[in-house]
Amino acid sequence: MDAADFRAAAEAAKQTELDRLGSSKRLVAVTGADLSTDTVLERAAASEAAASEVFAGWAGDSDGDAADAFEDWAATEREHYERVRDELGEDVAAEPGAVHDFLREQTDPISRAGATVGRGLVAERTLTQFVGYFVNDADEPRADLFRELKADTSEDTERAIELLDRVCESESDWERAEAAALGAIDAAYEEYVDALESMGVDAKSVC
Repeated sequence: MDAADFRAAAEAAKQTELDRLGSSKRLVAVTGADLSTDTVLERAAASEAAASEVFAGWAGDSDGDAADAFEDWAATEREHYERVRDELGEDVAAEPGAVHDFLREQTDPISRAGATVGRGLVAERTLTQFVGYFVNDADEPRADLFRELKADTSEDTERAIELLDRVCESESDWERAEAAALGAIDAAYEEYVDALESMGVDAKSVC
């Protein structure tokens, strides 16, 4: 395992889960089936705020390259929150989901960067669904907003892999990073399944 194939390995290991998380049912799960524009924006803002808090917390107890990366990710997520909040027109409280809870459990640069990759793979697919929502609503400015948020998230996912390339010194380090990435995906998937099943929706089909 190395940086060159880390992302592909994580995606291959969790292909089924990621495919389902990238389906149109993702927004149903995220919004509790309330697919109104205000709810979509509110859910997006709450998630961005929670991510910013996680990364800021990491930056506060880290040093070196890791601290710099975590601080930058916190700033990116805070900007994302502010941009979505401005579209909504009101402040939104951070509302951590299962992925954020999993991220908070990570205590060292290797597991944190690995989990960030997993979180990024999930977030990219979720943001694709946000883009699709606004495309279908003929709201291109907001679709473009979420395209930009997705591009930023993809960049931070790649930066997490670059950080792993600097901090992983052995195969066991890479294995620990991969376990954290897969754990983040699993946390998101389990939450997704629970949300859909609570509404009587089949989580296993992709549409």
